[in-house]
Amino acid sequence: MTDSLIESGAGEIDASRPLAARIPATTLPELTGPTGVTWRATRDDDVESIATLLSAMAERDHPDWSETADEIAETFGHSYVDVARDSVVAEDADGRMIAHGMAMRAPEPVDYARVWLSGGVHPEHRGRGLGWQLLAWQTARAEQLLAELDLTIPGWVLSYAADRSPEHGRLLERAGYSPSRYFTTLHAELAGAALEPRDLPDGMRLEPWSPRFSEGARAAKNAAFADHWGSQPATREGWESWQGLPTFRPELSRVALAGDEVVGFITTDVNEEDWARMGRSSGYIGLVGTVREWRGKGLASALLVDVMRAYRAQGLELAVLDVDTANPTGALGVYERLGFAAVARDVAYRRLY
Repeated sequence: MTDSLIESGAGEIDASRPLAARIPATTLPELTGPTGVTWRATRDDDVESIATLLSAMAERDHPDWSETADEIAETFGHSYVDVARDSVVAEDADGRMIAHGMAMRAPEPVDYARVWLSGGVHPEHRGRGLGWQLLAWQTARAEQLLAELDLTIPGWVLSYAADRSPEHGRLLERAGYSPSRYFTTLHAELAGAALEPRDLPDGMRLEPWSPRFSEGARAAKNAAFADHWGSQPATREGWESWQGLPTFRPELSRVALAGDEVVGFITTDVNEEDWARMGRSSGYIGLVGTVREWRGKGLASALLVDVMRAYRAQGLELAVLDVDTANPTGALGVYERLGFAAVARDVAYRRLY
């Protein structure tokens, strides 16, 4: 198979021509009904309503967490997102938002161009055809976004579905998406956990996250995740924007330094709104990375133990993270040896172009 041919569930994708040349002109489908439902473009002032909708969806799909209004606003603020063109909402006769969907193309693509579909339908309104209409619109918008690129690389359209809501996965499969990867949510109990500090490789030190390490950590992230499925390089805009969220906790995040170079890192988010959902206080480990040259030396374990000890010192009860079950670095085994156990799973569905 040549570099320009990518396997899919239905054969191969020929990426020898630019995306702009091989994706046909796509018209967005008209969104209508059912009775009493009105569709419209998303507005910037919809953030709180979207957060409320996503919270209701979370009770069915992933009851331990939901996006915050700040996270939604941060996404809307990116220069590469056109809220009115890339996102739609549906409202019932009383003006309550009952569906929302977005298609967002990752900026500065490398190796492939990725569009991520997010959103969904309120559980009380599923089974009425809203989800099918929404997915058709999102897919068409994703095709438009890919067709804007004069790049000879594959196009990916991705959406994620929780195992506990199989109706979402069935909808995606009927629309031509294939299950491509599995991501597991892991929890580690911190009370009583054996968390003795780990020895670091010679010449290595750990430091709390600081703005002065940010750009080095971004370079380390891009190097560490270059061989991870579905990953794209972090742009400076997105990297700095995410650190401005109130849920980001630099004092519970770490960098590993070899001299002045960042060669490993862990980021932490704490969303106290999720504690009521979980019935426990927790910290979320968003990213764990070690650059290739430092893998296999115990650095990831040392970082994790240091962060988990910091969580416990602040009175947090759980450490939470998500892992690609086929991660090439063997990360799942590292987490399990530190006491993490699986509690849920999401499936990544993909269409190739």
